[in-house]
Amino acid sequence: MIHSLENFLASSAHSPIIQILIVILATFILEDAATVITAIQVNLHTLGAGEALIALYIGIVTGDIGLYGMGYLAARWPPARRWVETPDRAMQKKWLTNNLFRVVFVSRFIPGTRLPLYTACGFFNAGLKVFTLATFFATLIWTSALFALSLHIGNLLLTHLGQWRWAGIAGFVLIIILMGHLATRIQKQKK
Repeated sequence: MIHSLENFLASSAHSPIIQILIVILATFILEDAATVITAIQVNLHTLGAGEALIALYIGIVTGDIGLYGMGYLAARWPPARRWVETPDRAMQKKWLTNNLFRVVFVSRFIPGTRLPLYTACGFFNAGLKVFTLATFFATLIWTSALFALSLHIGNLLLTHLGQWRWAGIAGFVLIIILMGHLATRIQKQKK
């Protein structure tokens, strides 16, 4: 299995467009894991750092806009409107619209908040332009930082773990995912 992963990465190295599309699609599944694995690809010289970051940005921001769009469509679908109780919809929309950039920007750094918040932004039609700008700038900061960390740690793992490097990389990805879940759990317990 490990060798087949290496073979797949090596064979796709000859097609940067396929790699970029894979990175973009991977962000729809797990953004942080896609960022770590993409940094590993850069360490393996199968993808350039600039191309990798651009693909990550495109995938993540497109996914965020997709969540906004799901909320927007849900607001226009009668069964979804019945599921969401909104006693004073105009007041909620006004608050969200007035605080949109700050709320969306900060949610990028708080695990577990993006799905409900981004769909709510679309549901209340809070402003797609401001939403997109906020998610773009927050993605630039968060993804760039995680990518840089992953480049560094990935380089150490690839250089020093020999044949165990893929186990180390899998462990690193797992740690990133578990830290997000732990932060979400802690956040929920504070409420």
